[in-house]
Formats: sequence, structure tokens, C-alpha cells
Amino acid sequence: MPRDLTKKKKLTGSVLTATILSVLFAGLGQLYNRRYIKGVLFIILELSFLITLGNFITTGLWGIRTLGVYAGEDHSILLLIEGIIALLILVFALVLYVYNIVDAKKNAERRVAGEPNPSIRKSLKDGWDLGFPYIFVTPGLIMLTFIVILPILFTLALAFTDYTFNNQPPRNLLSWVGFDNFAKLFEQDGIWRNTFISVFAWTIVWTVVATTLQVGLGLFLAILVNDPRVKFKRLIRTILILPWAVPAFVTILVFTAMFNGNFGAINQDIMEPLFGVTVPWLEDPLYARMALIMIQTWLGFPFVFALFTGVLQSISKDWYEAADVDGGSRWQKFRFITLPHVLFATAPLLIMQYAGNFNNFNIIYLFNAGGPPVRGQNAGGTDILISWVYNLTFELNQYNMAAAISIILGLLVSIFAFFQFRKTRAFKEEGEM
Repeated sequence: MPRDLTKKKKLTGSVLTATILSVLFAGLGQLYNRRYIKGVLFIILELSFLITLGNFITTGLWGIRTLGVYAGEDHSILLLIEGIIALLILVFALVLYVYNIVDAKKNAERRVAGEPNPSIRKSLKDGWDLGFPYIFVTPGLIMLTFIVILPILFTLALAFTDYTFNNQPPRNLLSWVGFDNFAKLFEQDGIWRNTFISVFAWTIVWTVVATTLQVGLGLFLAILVNDPRVKFKRLIRTILILPWAVPAFVTILVFTAMFNGNFGAINQDIMEPLFGVTVPWLEDPLYARMALIMIQTWLGFPFVFALFTGVLQSISKDWYEAADVDGGSRWQKFRFITLPHVLFATAPLLIMQYAGNFNNFNIIYLFNAGGPPVRGQNAGGTDILISWVYNLTFELNQYNMAAAISIILGLLVSIFAFFQFRKTRAFKEEGEM
């Protein structure tokens, strides 16, 4: 028994030794396990990292912590970007370092179990078989990190700084201000609070009303055209899809001219001759919002119409015949057969319609650039959150507040989309359906 206990302790000590060596320096644990080629590769990787990127990592971490020391010499924005890049590189390095520790520990455990080390050929084959997906995913992941994740992290960082038009590097140094920018959005009787509440409320109304109208109109027309009594279905469908074929920016600019209060066709040919009134479509926030909702309904319904048309044709006629036998009315057939089938098949795409309109910058900017102006606010009467962020960034140069609002905007869209996708089973695996 003492001999077995001594042997067990010795074997356990081998695993612990290999793990500790791999922690001290990448590759030492593999050398201890007699995996010489793998150990040498890990040592070369760590040495290369320390020699080529060690100074950049150190400087980057110092820069992101201090944002510079000497005004006029240190550029806070560049230091912030370098710091974020240093953190991303450090994350990749830590992943490889942890893999080195886990690999050394597993190899030691196999040695303790009496399994021989695999040959070089078998190691290469196993590495290729197991690592094939990761080998091809890694380049795209690295590109995604620096093209998508880096700008997101930069925006996230700006939201916690005092970066404004009056405080720009390199003339001035930026400072970390914590959650002060977010607090401004909720200060009592402050211009930021009033503007944020007004713009956020209009964004919600705009998203719900405009999207629901385009979905409702698309569904109504799809059901109408799908009726067996309707002739020339192909011609009607082609005509109804035409608004979708015209570039959206062209349609928006045409409607902008039509809604012009002085020479627009809406006032000149419809409102004045029929009702004797001139509506200030572009000057009054209420009428401008109504015009935007009508334009978005016109732009959005063709896609929904085409989507619903395809789904309606897939519904079995036997269901409607069975409903007729049971004495079902048109409303009952629509409520219990048509609508559930259509919504189940198209729910993810309809959710994307709502999310897309929540961030629909094009129509707001092209119609009247978010105007008209509103007294006591730094946003226009038709500005939604995304267009307000644009104005704060490129016109008012309030970069920190624009970043803070962007974070709130991103969280709202992400939470809504994730919740709805979960409800519509869009994230479930095939075996869970």
C-alpha cells in the first residue's frame, strides 16, 4: 500500500509539474511531457509575442488608463484606439496561453494513464481533423474583431469620456468621466433629458405605427390579390411590387418635393382644390411625422406584400374547405388559419422590419434632415435616435453624448430582437423544433 501511494503521488506530481511549467512559460510543460515540437512552437510564439508586441501592449495599456499626460503631445484618441487594440491582442494571446496550459495538463494526464505520446504524423492528422473548423474561422474572426468589435469598443469607451467640440485632442487631453454622460440624459429639467424623452417617444411611435401600417397594408393586399375571384393576378402583383423596385432615396426625394408647402403637388393639387387648406408638411412637426409615416408605408408594403403572397400560396386549400364544412365565417378562417400560418412563417422577417425602422436613418435624413427645429431641444421634430446621434456627431460635435446614446440604442434593439427571436423559435436547433 505505501508503494502504491508513493506511485500515485509521483504521478499526480507529474501532472502538477507540467501544469506549473506551462504557466511559467508557454511550451515548458510540453517539453516536460516530451512533446518537443509542440513545446518549441509554443516557446517561439511566446518569445515572438514578447519581443514584437510587448512594448506596444505596455504602451497601449498605459494610454487607455491615462489618455495621455502632456497636452499638445499626447493624442488621447490615438492612445485610446491603441489601448483597445492592445486589449484585443492581449485577449487572443491569453486564449493561446490558456490553451497551452490545458494542453500540457491533458498530455501529462495521458502519460500518467500509460498512454504513449502520438507520433508527429498522427498529431498533425488529429490537429487537422479537430482544428479544421477553427483554422478557417480564425481569419474571419480576426477580421471581424478589428472591423466590427474595435469600432464598437471605441464607441463604448467614448461614452465615458469628455470628448466634445470644445475639448478635442491633441490641443486638450480627454478624461474618464464615468457615467456622467448617461446621467445628463436623465437630469431633471435639463435640455438633454427633454430632448431624449421626446426623441425616444417619437422613435417608438414611428417604429410601431409605420411598421404596423406597412405590414397591415401588405397583408391586406396579399389576401385580396390571393382571392380566387381576382383576375390578372400576375399583372396586379407586378404593379404592387413596383414601389420596391425604385431606389428608396429617389422615392423619398420625390415625396419631399410633393410635400413641399409652397409648390408641392400634395398641397397644390389635392389639399387646396378639395379642402381649401395648405398644410405645412415640412414646417410643423406633427404634419412632418404624418408625412414620414405615409412615405414609409408606401416604401415598405411591397416587400411585405411579396413575402405574404408566397406564404399564402403555401396554405393548403383543404383547411379552408374543412372550415367551410364546419360553418366557419371569413373572419374565423382568417383568424384561425391564415393569420397564424402567415405570422409563424414570417415572424423573424417581420421583427427585422421593426428593428430596421427603429434605425431607419435614410428616410429621416433625406426627407427633411430631422427637422423642423423644436424650441428647447437640440434635436429636430422628426429626429429619431439614430438621426439624433448623427447630428450630435457631425453637426454639434458632441461625441461623448452621441456615443452614450448609441449604446442605449444598441441595447434596446439587441434586447428586443433577441427576445422576439427566442419567442419565434428562430434560435432553436433543428432537434428542438
